[in-house]
This record gives sequence, C-alpha cells and structure tokens, in this order.
Amino acid sequence: MSDIMVIGIAGGTGSGKTTITRRLTERFGGDVSVIHHDNYYKAHHDLPYEERALLNYDHPDAFDTDLLIEDLRKLRAGETVYCPVYDYSIHDRTEKTQEIRPTKVIIVEGILIYENRELCDQMDIKIYVDTDADVRILRRILRDVKERGRSLESVINQYLSTVKPMHEQFVEPSKRRADVIVPEGGHNPVALEMVIQRVRAHLEKGEKK
Repeated sequence: MSDIMVIGIAGGTGSGKTTITRRLTERFGGDVSVIHHDNYYKAHHDLPYEERALLNYDHPDAFDTDLLIEDLRKLRAGETVYCPVYDYSIHDRTEKTQEIRPTKVIIVEGILIYENRELCDQMDIKIYVDTDADVRILRRILRDVKERGRSLESVINQYLSTVKPMHEQFVEPSKRRADVIVPEGGHNPVALEMVIQRVRAHLEKGEKK
C-alpha cells in the first residue's frame, strides 16, 4: 500500500521522542499507528532476573530488528501485525502481543532505528530528536524510578556502563541518516508544526484519490 507513510522518530534516551509521537497521535488519532522498537527486545526467558538485569539493552544486538522490518513490510502491504510486548520491570518480553493495524501513517519510535540501514529504507521521513545529555539523563532517572520501579543507583549504573557509551557509539552517529533534526524534541513547536503539516498534506492527498 503505497499510500502508507512511515515516519521514524529516533534520538537518545529521554530526548523527547515520546512527546513528539504523542502529539502526532493526539492530532491525527485513528490515522496513526505506533511501533516501539523497545517491544522488539529479544526474549531472555532462559535467564534469571539478576542476569537479565545486567544485559546491555542499548546495543543493536539487543533487538530483534529483523522481526520489526518484517512487520513493517506487512503493514505496508496492508496486513495487520501482532508485535511483541516488552516488560521493563522484569527485563523480558511477555507472552502478550499488541495488534497494530495498517493505518495511513505509521510511526516507528526508538533509540536505534537509524542504526540499521534496511530498517531506514522502510521509512519515508526520518526525524532525529536532539537533546542535551544532561537533560536526557535527568529525564531517564525520573522515568525509570517513577514508572519502571528502578532504584536510583541502578539507573545511574546502567547509564554510565551501557547507555552513555552505546549512545556515543551507535545512536549519535546514526543521526546522519535523519532527514530532519529537531532540537529539544517536543519543546520545539516550530519543528513540530512542520512535521504536523507534512503529515496533514499526506493525509489530504490520500483523501483526494
């Protein structure tokens, strides 16, 4: 289905990807579906919790990106997919799945979605949310402690041991593949309005066919 637009929204942890994604879904409602790369973390049912907690979740190999690419191709072909559901509190994939329908606009969101060229090739617009590192770590601490039940110490240890080095090695360099770089994420109304206008033009073009 060539009338489906796929938008990538990437950026470091706590950069504001979720805010832009939420603004777009609020604005366009049922015309938008969202796929989170985080849901495609590989399953580790064979490992105890303590070992799962020590894995590097910020390396490209942590994700089953091939499955995401396969699901995205099915959506483009007009098929409904059932993507995995990941639970941050147990560091593992659950037995649940999430139904995603082939809507006119599909948003793919994640820190490493531009690291994989094959995945990039599935996207019509690639947005990179660029936010200062100190702001991002503060947002991550608040989110992981309040929403994901982590201790402050574990969040800081994870940030220093894997999040920061993986960001510098993989996430930051991947922004060269972006079409649009948005400073300060959802707090940049001008950039956000430009994206909204682009999506609206796509939807209106589809209505005229």
